[in-house]
Amino acid sequence: MPDDYHLDADFYHFQDQLSDRENEQILKIRDFLEREVRPIANDYWKRAEFPHQLIPGIAELGLFGSEWPETRLFESSALFRGWTALEIARVDGSMTTAIGVQSGLAMGALGVGGSPEQRAKWMPGMGRGEILGSFGLTEPLSGSDTARGLHTTAERSGDTWTINGAKRWIGNATFAHFTVIWARDVADDQVKGFIVPTDSPGFAATKIEDKQSLRIVQNADITLENVQIPEENRLQEINSFRDLAVVLRLTRAGVAWQAVGNAVGAYEAAVKYAKEREQFGKPIGGFQLIQSMLADCLGNITASIAMCMQLSRLLDEDRQSDAQSALAKAFVTTKARETVALCREICGGNGITLDYGVAKAFADAEAIYTFEGTRQMTSLIVGRSITGLQAFV
Repeated sequence: MPDDYHLDADFYHFQDQLSDRENEQILKIRDFLEREVRPIANDYWKRAEFPHQLIPGIAELGLFGSEWPETRLFESSALFRGWTALEIARVDGSMTTAIGVQSGLAMGALGVGGSPEQRAKWMPGMGRGEILGSFGLTEPLSGSDTARGLHTTAERSGDTWTINGAKRWIGNATFAHFTVIWARDVADDQVKGFIVPTDSPGFAATKIEDKQSLRIVQNADITLENVQIPEENRLQEINSFRDLAVVLRLTRAGVAWQAVGNAVGAYEAAVKYAKEREQFGKPIGGFQLIQSMLADCLGNITASIAMCMQLSRLLDEDRQSDAQSALAKAFVTTKARETVALCREICGGNGITLDYGVAKAFADAEAIYTFEGTRQMTSLIVGRSITGLQAFV
């Protein structure tokens, strides 16, 4: 392997746990990110636009659907997929989210809940980046309480479903070809999933403006007014929120890895700054307080990687639980938030500009900390596992 095989933040050489084939692919992904994504990321983040020209390259690297047999380049581990999320977020957190919406959420919904016919119809094109999907769960009045508070409804008449409701914060929805819409079946009050083409009459997606985090991600408000969807577009293996939770368990682990990558990117930028920035006649990296903060950052990153690696191993062994996934999401995103704040502090006033590589990570950490389960809600999932008692209202 080349001299730069390990990231500087990989202090305990965790990457050695990947197979040779996986490491070869990680280096290809890292090269693509440095050549194609890093040079344009700040500009697209400022403009809050998505670089659609990157989609063919992303697809060629197998980043869409690396988990699923219909679309993967080779059989890989959950650890590889997690490390991939780290590598992408290290360069740009928005790209990790956008790819995760396609690969983890939209394709995950089909992979977990779709029939063989549905998977064969949709997933190969998604893997090639020719079909783009999004995932419509969160609503204007329902976020953390979606298990009980889903307001979007689906009513069946013969072989046709009529869907009414609204969704909010739906990533990729402004340019996706379809959105997986989660709605409550009025007949049995259970959550069902539907593949809803975005050109369906009554479907509208409007970009959410003025975000200050993950600005490259195109989040949308969605409205559904008497949208007619055939039964063949209902995810055949999803019949309750419990079935949907399987998808969320998988993606929550991915968000934890994303948070690590976000922290790694900020840490690398802070180390570079500390070596180059001079005050009082020498680089600030030579001062004790700066070195103490860098050591704290590296400790946070190292502990977070270790937790995520074990979570991925449990996933490979089909032993990962909701509580284990929730604990990783809560802990790692909290430590990432702490780490990017320290990195911003190391960079002083320059840390609030995009030029030094920390400000974007600092802002993006806020969204990663919140989405796919807030720290408070994920902590309650863990607390329920600890005590056996339900603390949700």
